[in-house]
Amino acid sequence: MDFLNTYLIYLIPVFGLIGILFMISKSLWVSKQDAGDKNMSELAGYIADGAMAFLRAEWKILSYFVIIAALLLAYSGTTVENSSPLIAISFIVGAFLSAFAGFVGMRIATKANVRTTQAAKTSLSQALKVSFTGGTVMGLGVAGLAIIGLGSLFIVFYTMYVVNVTGSSVNGPAMEKALEVLAGFSLGAESIALFARVGGGIYTKAADVGADLVGKVEAGIPEDDVRNPATIADNVGDNVGDVAGMGADLFGSYVATMLATMVLGRELVGADGNSLHDNFGGIGPVLLPMVIAGLGLIFSIVGAAFVRIKNETDNVQRALNIGNWASIIFTTIATFFVVNWMLPSGSMHMLRDEDSAHVVKLGVSQFDKTGVFLSIVVGLVVGTLMSIITEYYTAMGKRPVLSIINQSSTGHATNIIGGLAIGMESTVMPILVLAAGIYGSYHFAGLYGVSIAAAGMMSTTAMQLAIDAFGPIADNAGGIAEMSQLPEEVRHRTDNLDAVGNTTAATGKGFAIASAALTSLALFAAFVGVAGIDHIDIYKADVLAGLFIGGMIPFIFSALCISAVGRAAMSMVHEVRRQFREIPGIMEYKAKPEYEKCVEISTQASIREMVAPGMIALITPIIIGFAFGPEVLGGLLAGVTVSGVLMGIFQSNAGGAWDNAKKSFEKGVEINGEIYYKKSEPHKASVTGDTVGDPFKDTSGPSMNILIKLMSIVSLVIAPHLHKEVNGNERLQKELQQRSNITHTIHVDKKA
Repeated sequence: MDFLNTYLIYLIPVFGLIGILFMISKSLWVSKQDAGDKNMSELAGYIADGAMAFLRAEWKILSYFVIIAALLLAYSGTTVENSSPLIAISFIVGAFLSAFAGFVGMRIATKANVRTTQAAKTSLSQALKVSFTGGTVMGLGVAGLAIIGLGSLFIVFYTMYVVNVTGSSVNGPAMEKALEVLAGFSLGAESIALFARVGGGIYTKAADVGADLVGKVEAGIPEDDVRNPATIADNVGDNVGDVAGMGADLFGSYVATMLATMVLGRELVGADGNSLHDNFGGIGPVLLPMVIAGLGLIFSIVGAAFVRIKNETDNVQRALNIGNWASIIFTTIATFFVVNWMLPSGSMHMLRDEDSAHVVKLGVSQFDKTGVFLSIVVGLVVGTLMSIITEYYTAMGKRPVLSIINQSSTGHATNIIGGLAIGMESTVMPILVLAAGIYGSYHFAGLYGVSIAAAGMMSTTAMQLAIDAFGPIADNAGGIAEMSQLPEEVRHRTDNLDAVGNTTAATGKGFAIASAALTSLALFAAFVGVAGIDHIDIYKADVLAGLFIGGMIPFIFSALCISAVGRAAMSMVHEVRRQFREIPGIMEYKAKPEYEKCVEISTQASIREMVAPGMIALITPIIIGFAFGPEVLGGLLAGVTVSGVLMGIFQSNAGGAWDNAKKSFEKGVEINGEIYYKKSEPHKASVTGDTVGDPFKDTSGPSMNILIKLMSIVSLVIAPHLHKEVNGNERLQKELQQRSNITHTIHVDKKA
């Protein structure tokens, strides 16, 4: 035990290394599987080449951004005492690992898709094994790289700024400086995540909408018909949007959650106001989120082993749920022992709370390690409930999707009305769950409880992402089966996996937005502490104005994303129509479409259109912060967080429900006693709804969680520049006022 106490900080990256080793093993297994016949391999090659072409174009633009941003960060690190030019190095490492995590997932996904199709020729169980193993590579890669990167950089900065500086306190400016420099890692990760998610979302939906409008609606051919020139671009989009984009997204969430908890953990002291008397020199609360993440990674590997089926009639969704529940339960049990080991037995409170009147008013002051563990349990429960609620609102056979199906019988307009209503309705329960989670975790352990709850929710990210990445792999497998004109039983198996994948994709987005809400609140609390403010007063006109501006930003951000998809889709429609018109023999399978033209349209449009939304997230906090101060910036963050969470849930769930309403017609649906199938009028109405929902669920909706986190992280990074130390007289007056408030509150309580 003494060995662990001494060297635990150095063992944290080892958790990540274990994840990477398992990732390599599973990647090699997938690569060894049969890739099918020559035609299947050729189609898979088109998809892989298109995905790589997009990444090369995206990385070229982002490399310029990373260099410029790093230079600005290096300069800013020289202007304040509690930062350093090394924040630029931290930023570059975060950006690189975020991009690399997406690349790793996308490479294995473009291998696993055709191998899943080939496996579906034999059995559903083998197809699930190949597709889920491909998703597991993605999950383990993201979690492993995040833990290695954050853990290693923390060791370096902690050694430089705290251990090697005589007289440094773990609760003092030295540790604050180490974590401020480390925040550059999270900034780099989230910046790349936003561009990857927005760019990938625009790419995939431009191709999808264009392929659907001309192929399914006008030409009346199946969704993934090889005759459709946009079908390759559509399948490429599944990889660059739902695999590379989602991978970078959850990499950023994972890192931001740990960072926020570490920043708040620095402020924890004992009841006597001194550093905690734990086994790690007082940094137990700082190390705890990284250890929880490492344990979650290990138990995600264990949980993945439970995902299997035996028969063709077995429930795929149930198999995935069993694996997910196993990882959550094992992580919860292990966390109980870890919290009891790493945190001291006495009471704790936050350093900023020692002289704050608001603590007395709220009744929040001291808590113990039991409260911390209960906060972690709250986070796990919130994440689970969010997934269950999202599944209910987007899954086939449930009341919300069935209501959209029924409204499709009266036309396109009523289908749209039904989907919008379901999306809006779907915000109610998630927000109530989030509110209860915030209240409960704060009750148990204050602001640190809120942040550690987010860390608990994100602990099984590897498993969550494995389930999420399984979806686009299965979708691609179905596309290759359709394009290769394989037997009906093969397409039936891939359709089974694809239908489950649609639901897991929706639940993954629900999980991501829930984690973003808690993470943003923790980052917000960290920003308030670093910026030197102790409250946000909305009675002030400028703060209230900032609140309204923050509430507006998710709307203009969504408008830019959706408009970008619309413009790119128009170009795709014109190109598909041109090829149908000018290339004779396509419809008779006598001529091959020019797939590369459609891939080029999506690539160029996504790279061009992703810049404006990204700049809004990066520049707005800087302008508001330096022009109006930290309190107004706090109002802005509050507005964008609340509005962004609501917009994210609404758009993702509406789009997911529209999508599964459309897919329900493939097996036949009953409306008013009559069965309707594909190509019927209600089905055509459902295609319109799905087309509207495409940019909702795959572009603007899932980008909301990155938007609110990135703006919070930018604010945290610039907080030292906004911090204004008050002079001695002002400080004395402030302390006297606080004591007066405390005394007044105590007298009121006695009278009561």
